[in-house]
Amino acid sequence: MPITQWPEEERPREKLLQRGPRALTDAELLAIFLRTGVAGRSAVDLARDLLQAFGGLRGLFSANQKQFCAHKGLGLAKFAQLQAVLEMSQRYLAETMQRPSLTDSQAVRAFLKSQLYHRPDEVFACLFLDQRHRVLRYEELFQGTLDGASVHPRAVVRRALEINAAALIFAHNHPSGVAEPSQADIRITHRLKEALALIEVRVLDHVIIGEGEGVSLAERGLL
Repeated sequence: MPITQWPEEERPREKLLQRGPRALTDAELLAIFLRTGVAGRSAVDLARDLLQAFGGLRGLFSANQKQFCAHKGLGLAKFAQLQAVLEMSQRYLAETMQRPSLTDSQAVRAFLKSQLYHRPDEVFACLFLDQRHRVLRYEELFQGTLDGASVHPRAVVRRALEINAAALIFAHNHPSGVAEPSQADIRITHRLKEALALIEVRVLDHVIIGEGEGVSLAERGLL
């Protein structure tokens, strides 16, 4: 049955307008983005099929052009639209970080998750802050398995000096979705903290991005 023949309160668009976006399932939100289904399948049916095929929104958002367009009902136009939506959301969250001082830990985690959650490989990033903890810059510094060989304290120290940062927040993602810090995560954080202390730059936190809100090493007492 086409969505137009559904009861009005069950149609994704009308449901969103009446009850807000948080009332919708992932499939219903995706259906609004897709707009139309395919022969014999409504937009919601197609959305459910895609979420199952990609393993959820994370898999769908991280799919490359070839993987995305291989599915029935998707094409270059939809791929371009999705990439535009993702980029706009990341830029919006980046703008929310430009505030007088960085005191909202939830905003920090939301921003870092928007940048790193969907990445298929581990990425190590840094928020460079001034003395009042205002954001100077966000940069992704290293990529790949994060250990003592792949994260170089000297490079981090050099960038902190170049940007004239007074404090830093580190972040990296766990593609598995499990945000628990490993011993390697803790060791490299301590190495970076010791190196940066030599130039009087503070390390405020290291956030591990995975499912949920992520894990703060500072909150765990591991910094």
